[in-house]
Amino acid sequence: MFVVELQFDCFDNTTISAVDKAINGLMDALRYNGQVLGREFPIVMGEGEFFVRAVCPEKESLHPKNHSDFVKVCINRLADACLLTPKVRLLGRDLNSEQAAEEETPSWQVLYTTYVHTCSPLRSGETLLPIPLYRNPPTLNGDHKAVVKWQTEWQACDELQMAGGCRAEHAALHEICDVDSVLFRRGWDLRGRMEYLTKIPTYYYQYRVGGKSLIEEQSRKCPKCGGEWLLDEPLHDVFYFKCDDCRIVSNISWDHIK
Repeated sequence: MFVVELQFDCFDNTTISAVDKAINGLMDALRYNGQVLGREFPIVMGEGEFFVRAVCPEKESLHPKNHSDFVKVCINRLADACLLTPKVRLLGRDLNSEQAAEEETPSWQVLYTTYVHTCSPLRSGETLLPIPLYRNPPTLNGDHKAVVKWQTEWQACDELQMAGGCRAEHAALHEICDVDSVLFRRGWDLRGRMEYLTKIPTYYYQYRVGGKSLIEEQSRKCPKCGGEWLLDEPLHDVFYFKCDDCRIVSNISWDHIK
């Protein structure tokens, strides 16, 4: 990932509220298209200019060729706040984040995230590196907002269950573990939409924790079709199960991994 700085210059008198609305609107649009990562984008005011720093998947993430229709609309709206199209300055690589997957088409991909990841939840099945969302056709309604919102909710549930300090832990686990949960169904449907658009086999990650023993875990069946899905060797030291019919991958319960 790379850190960039966006500079917004004023071409006429304006107001802080107008600038705030215009810049934050653009940053939200870029986020929902996968061009910037994270959720907080501080705005720094200078002398007739405003600055925003953000993390992007690639050096060219903010190139106009990657803009969604809504990003283009938000760029045009900057003029209403007397702001010019932002200048983009590449500051360098973010040492605390992963690099993006190569642009070669993977043989399969997976919708996978955790609460510690800010990168794209779409990952190459071959390397498990994140695939920038804007590389693919819009998932729904012109961008990838549905995928980003799903990721935000999944990560919130993951953080709750990892903390394990309140009753909400059990409800959060249900959402990321059980195939009949609202979050699981929505994510699995988005997975299907991605597969349809990209023509690449796309899998959904089922989180697994608990269980009585390693032997019982290894005998688990696919939660959708009931078929055998245990792999001979785990993929990326994460996926011990893979159902090619239902497009689901999963781990052996972390409670029983040595």
